[in-house]
Amino acid sequence: MFSNRQSPVVLTPCIGVCALDADGYCEGCHRTGAEIAAWRTMSDVERLRIMDEVLPERERKRA
Repeated sequence: MFSNRQSPVVLTPCIGVCALDADGYCEGCHRTGAEIAAWRTMSDVERLRIMDEVLPERERKRA
């Protein structure tokens, strides 16, 4: 049996708190302005890497 469904798209980590801090990271999702701007054109692989590796590390450093 074949399915026409594609794998789920990686959604944005945006939580609606959209302001860059002095270090250039969003106070809500911890992405850089460049990452936010490029999000729509990134592959799911790159989005997952950012969500699984980059953002948690940035959040740990800010805590």
